[in-house]
Amino acid sequence: MAATMTQTDGQTHRMKTNGNRIIFVILASLACIATAHGQGETTQEVSEPVNRSAQLTLDDLRTFTDVFNQARKNYVEIVDDKTLLDAAIKGMLMELDPHSSYLPAKDLEELNDASLGRYSGIGIDVHAVDGRIEVKAIINGSPADMAGMNPGDVITSIDGRAVKGRPLPEAMDELLGEPGSEVVLVFMPPGEKEREAIITREYIKLPTLTFEMLDEAYGYFKLTQFHQSSAADLENSIASIKSDGIALQALVIDLRGNPGGVLRQAVTIADGFLESGNIVSTRGRNATMQLEFNAEPGQWLAGIPLMILVDHRTASASEVLAGALQDHGRALIAGERTFGKGSVQSVLPLRNGAGIKLTTARYYTPSGRSIQAEGIEPDVLIEWESEDPEEDGQVREIDLERHLDTEAQPEMTATRQSDDSLEAFPLDQVLDALRAAKLL
Repeated sequence: MAATMTQTDGQTHRMKTNGNRIIFVILASLACIATAHGQGETTQEVSEPVNRSAQLTLDDLRTFTDVFNQARKNYVEIVDDKTLLDAAIKGMLMELDPHSSYLPAKDLEELNDASLGRYSGIGIDVHAVDGRIEVKAIINGSPADMAGMNPGDVITSIDGRAVKGRPLPEAMDELLGEPGSEVVLVFMPPGEKEREAIITREYIKLPTLTFEMLDEAYGYFKLTQFHQSSAADLENSIASIKSDGIALQALVIDLRGNPGGVLRQAVTIADGFLESGNIVSTRGRNATMQLEFNAEPGQWLAGIPLMILVDHRTASASEVLAGALQDHGRALIAGERTFGKGSVQSVLPLRNGAGIKLTTARYYTPSGRSIQAEGIEPDVLIEWESEDPEEDGQVREIDLERHLDTEAQPEMTATRQSDDSLEAFPLDQVLDALRAAKLL
């Protein structure tokens, strides 16, 4: 079906003038799928028999075309056929689980940029305040910084269109764009007159790792997400600490609010703190999703006890890291039960330049625990005050519609271990240092 649709790009006009042609293409494609199932054909990615009782019938295909025709003929506004077809594809994936989705070419490109730890824009963090767009933070050296913008500035116009009276999310999106493109901003510094600036967008490196010393003995890293260089950034920072002659007695890694990202980066970081053993395994229907990741000898900070801070927004790859270090007794996990996103999403490109994000497996910690809808239970319970006063409760994976069920726990492949470094963990002193730094 994908090949049929992408090969008809040059026939758009004929499709629109012949009302039933696109219906015929859809029906023929679906019929081919049904016929293939009827003949017992499978793709390389399917690893179990087709459920014949759930196959499409001709009546099912006719129902689809009936709905398609009714929508295109009778909907209150004219909707083109491609929009309807895209909506059908999106609806199919959205009904599977909260994390499977259709990615138009632009969204796929943005997802790829996020995995590289970058985005194309002007380098500001904005938020809505009293119906206005206010600059919350500026990235040093960014186009916005070079244009003289500062935190507290209020953006009043974007490319000649006033912000007031418009949906603010729509206006905020206009700050993004292709690298090399220009955006004209009118902004008002606090207590001053409006200024205008023509700013050229460029790729902005997302600052996802920060470090500070809590005192002379305890170090603190904040990791906000995992992208392609996260592990290298952390390893280089640790090497820099060593080269400065700083003798750490304990290290805190803050994963609060970290939604995850690139799995292999979390695995590499776990490997950096483990000498051996399993880090995480994935299991799915497809044989290629039966994976195990194991640690190799050598540690970044051998013998230095670790504490991992988590909250209800700590999700996915962050939970993999916390679960691996907890099961091996390499770190104390402090905070709240984590989000519980224990599913793997594979990004699969399509021929038309778009892609799909499809849930293909579940994560399991070294002891065999499933993270899905369960999360990681901390060793030290701390209830955090919300940083966002507008946050509505503590939503976790289990609260989302159509979330994957918690799978029955398999037989444990390993037992939770105890690392000698944790026996001397200065818990009270580290917590006091975190409080003094206003991080607790």
